[in-house]
Amino acid sequence: MFEFTEEQRMIRETVRKLGVEKLGPRASEVDKSGEFPWDIVKILGENGILQLPLPEKYGGIGADTTTSCMVSEELARFCTTSSNLLCIQASNIKVISLGGNESQRDRFFQRLGKENQITAFALTEPGAGSDVGAMKTRAVRCGDFYILNGTKCFISGGAVADILPLFAMTDPAKGLKGGVSAFVLEKGAPGFKIGKTEEKMGSRGVPASELVLEDAQIPIENLLGKEGEGLKIALGAINLTRLTVGSHGLGIAQGALDYAIEYAKQRVQFGKPIAAFQGIQFKIADMAMQLEAARSLLYRVAFMSDQGVPDIEGFSSMAKCLASEISVNVCLDAVKILGGYGYMKDYPQERRMRDAMSCLFMEGTGEIQRQNIARFLLKKS
Repeated sequence: MFEFTEEQRMIRETVRKLGVEKLGPRASEVDKSGEFPWDIVKILGENGILQLPLPEKYGGIGADTTTSCMVSEELARFCTTSSNLLCIQASNIKVISLGGNESQRDRFFQRLGKENQITAFALTEPGAGSDVGAMKTRAVRCGDFYILNGTKCFISGGAVADILPLFAMTDPAKGLKGGVSAFVLEKGAPGFKIGKTEEKMGSRGVPASELVLEDAQIPIENLLGKEGEGLKIALGAINLTRLTVGSHGLGIAQGALDYAIEYAKQRVQFGKPIAAFQGIQFKIADMAMQLEAARSLLYRVAFMSDQGVPDIEGFSSMAKCLASEISVNVCLDAVKILGGYGYMKDYPQERRMRDAMSCLFMEGTGEIQRQNIARFLLKKS
């Protein structure tokens, strides 16, 4: 049976205290304004949370997958934005770790550690969401630079990021497996500009923006790995991010369940707290069972990842798909327990419901995850 280590439990208690005292009280205001909360970035940076996945030499602890998921879940109980930022940061640190050479890791990790800079993962395009092979962004070598043209969309944090791992076609004739390369695009690069920022249903604290590349220049020293290795690098990071997104959804749902239980104990109807009614008790029990089932699977897969178990892509898809869908189910039931109040913006349940919805699409839809799972099982058998 999996158990957190003493160090992990200490980290969790520290994050929980921070969530109660500083992050949770900001969550509603961030959602209402839709503005990027630089004060939260500062809090996360000062407390070492954004640096958790970094190696110790850069100010982190080299957090493994299990620890990253644990912290993501705990943050999401109180503040979706904080958890989102950690998920994005962990994903991009993984990209640079997988594809970067020592010089690149040193250059970018120093900035993420000492300067609290933030990142964004630039893969999705208007015509290439689930179908990554339809990517149109093109990178052409020209002397000491790659010249990029194309558009990325729905890039979480893209409008505010300093360091943006980005994927583009370098050899379209080779297709997806050999034609995609990975780069690091830096804020302020010539020919790079921010396009439209979307008006989102939930997770409104982290902007989803369009990135426009018009003869954008990326120096050759910002190529990660070799030309054509982009897909391998991206998939290596996505296996991690599926798990952190799943834990993110679990945290949102756990916060909703916590609130629903306290509300049910205090809300009086027909002369007694509604928690005394069997209908409400059954709903609370079902919510808790779903969460525990998804949590058990997710941390089992995270532990497998940390133990170096090969070929866990199918398992990571299972964990992400189950956790994200259960997150929405639990948040919907939490809204129902509050009745009419659950529908009102004065209460946090409707915000959590909207935030949970984003988990259905981040790092691949449920349909794509099911395709991955089926391929994995058919290949094994």
